[in-house]
Amino acid sequence: MKDYNTRIEKRKKKPLWRKLLFSIIMLGFVALLAGGGLFTYYASQAPPLEEEELKDPIASQILDMNGEVVASVGTKKRQLVNYEDIPSLVEDAVLATEDVRFYDHFGLDPKRLGGAVLSNITEGFGSEGASTLTQQVVKRSFLTSEKSLDRKSQEAWLAVKLEKEYSKEEIFEMYVNKIYYSDNIYGIATAADYYFDKSLEDLSLAQAALLAGMPQSPNSYNPYDHPKRAKERRNTVLALMEQHGKISHEEQMKASEIPITEGLVERSEGERTYLTGEKKYEAFVDIVISEVEALGDYNIYEDGLRIHTTLDPEAQNTMEKMLNNDDIIKFPKDKDGQPFQAGVTLLDTNSGAIRAVGGGRNYGKEAKRGFNFATDTDRQPGSVIKPILAYGPAIEFMQWSTAHIVEDEEFEYENGGKPKNWDGEFKGPMTIREALLGSRNIPAIKTFNEVGHKKAADFASNLGLNLEEPLHESAAIGGLSQGTNPLEVAGAYAAFGNGGTYNEPYAVTKIELRDGSIIEPDHESHQAMENYTAYMVTDMLKDVLEHPEGTGSQARIPGLPAAGKTGTTNYSEDTLEEYNIDERNAPDSWFAGYTTNYTAAVWTGYQERKNYLTPEERDTAEKIFKHLMEQVSKKSKTKDFEQPDSVVEVEIEDGTDPPKLASSFTPEEETSTELFVKGREPSEESRDFVPDLPAPSGLTTNYDRENEMVLLDWEYSQADNDDRKVSFKVTVSSDGQGSEPAGKTEEQELRIDGIKPGNEYTFTVTAIADDEQSDPASIVLQTEQQQPDGSTESENESADTSDSGSETNQENNSSNEDEQTSADDGEENTNQDGQDTADEEDAQQEQEANTSSEDDTSNQEENNEENTNDEEGSADDANQEASSEDSGQTDDSSSSNTGQTDESGQESNDNEDQSESGSDGNTSSEQSGNNETASGNEESSSNSDDQATSQTESDNSDTGNNQESDNSSANDDAGNGSSGDNTGNSSSSDGNSAEDNA
Repeated sequence: MKDYNTRIEKRKKKPLWRKLLFSIIMLGFVALLAGGGLFTYYASQAPPLEEEELKDPIASQILDMNGEVVASVGTKKRQLVNYEDIPSLVEDAVLATEDVRFYDHFGLDPKRLGGAVLSNITEGFGSEGASTLTQQVVKRSFLTSEKSLDRKSQEAWLAVKLEKEYSKEEIFEMYVNKIYYSDNIYGIATAADYYFDKSLEDLSLAQAALLAGMPQSPNSYNPYDHPKRAKERRNTVLALMEQHGKISHEEQMKASEIPITEGLVERSEGERTYLTGEKKYEAFVDIVISEVEALGDYNIYEDGLRIHTTLDPEAQNTMEKMLNNDDIIKFPKDKDGQPFQAGVTLLDTNSGAIRAVGGGRNYGKEAKRGFNFATDTDRQPGSVIKPILAYGPAIEFMQWSTAHIVEDEEFEYENGGKPKNWDGEFKGPMTIREALLGSRNIPAIKTFNEVGHKKAADFASNLGLNLEEPLHESAAIGGLSQGTNPLEVAGAYAAFGNGGTYNEPYAVTKIELRDGSIIEPDHESHQAMENYTAYMVTDMLKDVLEHPEGTGSQARIPGLPAAGKTGTTNYSEDTLEEYNIDERNAPDSWFAGYTTNYTAAVWTGYQERKNYLTPEERDTAEKIFKHLMEQVSKKSKTKDFEQPDSVVEVEIEDGTDPPKLASSFTPEEETSTELFVKGREPSEESRDFVPDLPAPSGLTTNYDRENEMVLLDWEYSQADNDDRKVSFKVTVSSDGQGSEPAGKTEEQELRIDGIKPGNEYTFTVTAIADDEQSDPASIVLQTEQQQPDGSTESENESADTSDSGSETNQENNSSNEDEQTSADDGEENTNQDGQDTADEEDAQQEQEANTSSEDDTSNQEENNEENTNDEEGSADDANQEASSEDSGQTDDSSSSNTGQTDESGQESNDNEDQSESGSDGNTSSEQSGNNETASGNEESSSNSDDQATSQTESDNSDTGNNQESDNSSANDDAGNGSSGDNTGNSSSSDGNSAEDNA
């Protein structure tokens, strides 16, 4: 037991660090074995060393959308230099920067691998790289720039092999002849000639340092494009040379002060780019090169890449044929030695793939290589920006309809200045559809302000246009502080045609590396707007081409559904004055448009803005768009834009604000079909063209005293184009009390119960259709009270109608007086023929009051008719009429002639002929069964209904007339020839009296 405890104690006394060290050694050994095995595997996969590839870079191939090679890039513009001709100054600068222990290592530098990290931290990034110069030669000759374990393993293995097969001097010579110096320049001798027009031995210290530092990132340190970066990189190289004892501190300081441009050859844009192989589709290839270089780790000039692209060779051929001669489009002439230029981009609307590019007219000749008018221009877009900064955001953020009204009127910017429309006019209220198709400036600015500048800028950013903020009001009509180019504009417009999805325009689909691996670049794609915004903007832009007043009519292609927008820029007042330019001329003209298949954006103008386009030359952009789109659309069917469920189409009445539905009465020329975001469409119908409902007319009452009811009927006539269903609302009031509903009917009559004798009733009828109602028409009925002796007392009826002139009253009164005299004569003759009239108290009186009245608010061209019939009969009278009719019956009736005037004082008379004796003078109500009949030869019955009198009352009548005065006048006019049983009826409005005696 004691030994056991001693062993445990002894075991516990062993140091912990020994255990850790043992574990680390074992793990390291295992890792070394595993790493060695993995390294061996990767190294076995390395390509063989081939001298041809070591000395010359491999050109890259560019393939079109069909997989056919259309261009090769690289292997040109190279001056080879032998090691013996390389000055020590140049060699020292290169080795101090790239591999200071080049002559000491075996292809790999273990110390450099560990020290690179520390050096980059303490002395700044780029002060020392991890790869040796030998490794860089291997990488540029056989491998790709991919940063992976297998590639690094292969690189290390081949570097060791290279050191065994070639001398250090040969390897250094390979490096300086292979290295890339931007602008398609290869080799340090070529670079010395290109940048400084010198041979290597003539380079200064500062110049040699610049060339030694550029290979790490050639384009970033290009002294033409980035002079500040280039100087910083040069000075880093000078510091490294001093650090490694190649130059003194004084030399380093002196060279660091030299401007980067000193000794630099001035080069035009066209001189700064070189391509190898057949010069085809150069403008498109420029974009491919830019995209590959943007990936960072690939060198299109020497990596031997196979680059698959989106190029449509047929479309590109169409583009170049159109732009490079005047056979298809007659282009404006050169001005001040500058050719008229155009930049064009054609995209696939659904994917953003670039199908063709017009970098300029005769690109590479008149349009110097290196400046692509499709991608490198920086011009103001004019009205092409309106859907992007004004109307698109208004629909997106505020759900405006295409019928939203904006006032086109004089306007002043917040900071002063008054923008104008292209025609110098203001057209008042208009829809945003009208404003866009007519390219009105003021509505666009107002819309932009209402949306908010920040929201508008965000909307544009979602479409790939990163505009410098804050935006000013003039941005809404193209006044941007920085411009744009056809590639960006085409990308933005394609989103409108693609349901609101923005796809970043791209030319490269995939890259095949020499080792067979595939690189597929990512292309940005996102939903930039709601689908209703995209469709509604598209629908408005279609009108720009199709509407007679649209500004883009020159771009319209019959049978091809397309949308688009024109754009024209203006000169400032200072520029107009400086170059003596007419204000009608413009520096830029644009057209951007799309179908469901293709999108194209076109810029036209001159490279120098002082050279202008005349009004007659501005439509060149539209002509380019039309020809290009017409040709590329021939090979595939073009569908129309599909309306999403989020949009509703509504027929509205023009000029309504807010928009209202067109009614069935709205003239066709006053209607428009407009688009609304679903749920925001109008529900209210415009009433502007709906005819007023006419008031009912011809009101009559037929009173049944025994049943205490009235049958009220009337006439009604609608306008010919009015097919609305009409109903009628009837109210009644008694003795001036408040009116009460009597009923509602779709017929033109109504039975009303509870009508008591001895009261005055006012009946009112109003026509109703939908939510509209007519003026009311009224009639007053006075029922007669039963007397103690069984007779009825006639009460004067009262009706309010419009006032009439004295001449009309006299005419009607004269007519009524004649009738009264005739009636009296007839009665006297009857008595003389032997009828018993001695006792007038025994006479049976029958009287029926039938009154017809017509509301004077109806059509003034129709006659108003008032019939007042008083019937008084005695047994003698009845017998006389019975004998004259040979029927044993008499219809005791009389017809009154009433003259009425409408509100304007015009007379409307309806006089019926009266017969002297035995004639039938019944009104329509009497003919319908309400006549009273007395029968018998010698005897007569003494049945009598209450006498009722009625008269039309109009809502619009003049109630200011003195009824008592008018009645007095009427009775005077009637004369004294009537019997004492006459009933005198007068109308307070027209002053006519009518007395009928039977």
